[in-house]
Amino acid sequence: MRNKASYYRIIGFALLGFLALSYLGKTETQNAFEAIPWLWAFYAAIVLFHIVAEVCVAALQGVLFQTLSLEKQETYLQNEALRNENRFKWLKEKYEQALGSKEMEEEHEIILDHNYDGIQELDNKLPPWWVYGFYATIIFAVVYMVRFHVLNDYTQDEEYEVAVAQAKIELDAWRKTAKDLVDVNSVIVLTDAADLKAGMALYTSNCIACHAADGGGGIGPNLTDEHWILGGGIKNVFNTISEGGRDGKGMIPWKKDLKPAEMAQVASYVLTFQGTIPADGKEQEGDIWLNPDAPATTATDNTAVKKIATN
Repeated sequence: MRNKASYYRIIGFALLGFLALSYLGKTETQNAFEAIPWLWAFYAAIVLFHIVAEVCVAALQGVLFQTLSLEKQETYLQNEALRNENRFKWLKEKYEQALGSKEMEEEHEIILDHNYDGIQELDNKLPPWWVYGFYATIIFAVVYMVRFHVLNDYTQDEEYEVAVAQAKIELDAWRKTAKDLVDVNSVIVLTDAADLKAGMALYTSNCIACHAADGGGGIGPNLTDEHWILGGGIKNVFNTISEGGRDGKGMIPWKKDLKPAEMAQVASYVLTFQGTIPADGKEQEGDIWLNPDAPATTATDNTAVKKIATN
């Protein structure tokens, strides 16, 4: 690599490659490199391949240059210098024309009449980017005034309410695809048949030894009545599964063995036992727990949900 262009190409290729891979493999919660760790190795390989290609091309150019005669080498170097000098020439000329700058020999044409102790002022034009930027602010101000102060399009309060409503919709959609990020504060009762079936499978493999297959209880308490030792409702049940029961006598915490989504599924399935009649139910333990924010449910409703889970 004998010129800066090679370094610029490598940096540009590496940046574009990173952005392209991140965008193509992006999910709603992770970028491609987080979701697919081995993608870093693929990315490093293609960047390394590009560097090797640049080195090979530069080496080939060097070999070819050495095969030229001294006269042709001099001509080649002159052509390269001329090409570098004329690179972006059109853009440079247009910018200088827009700027209106003058050569030192021509500065007398734009000298103002002011003379302060021998110090004179040149009447140079403002940079184009500044002028056009200022024009853009004027246009924006006029459009803004007409839209919001003349036509009364909408107020900031209305814009805020719309943004909050849209954010809630997006949050609900995100939660459906990011179940493993659920916690005790955001968990809700799952009613989808697939979730309840998964919860039943987890309950069968981990919970029936203490609570019985029908929730009637054994070593653990009865899950079919309205009495709860550590509180009922989806949040309390989820927290009990996650953090465990009472110290020294309750069940172990399951947060290291089950994912948050799985604990939400089990907790939702456990709540389907409410109001059902187990074959050999254990006596009631704890206190009656009532959730003032939850709609009233009946045994018939819970039995119907349980049937959905078992189908």
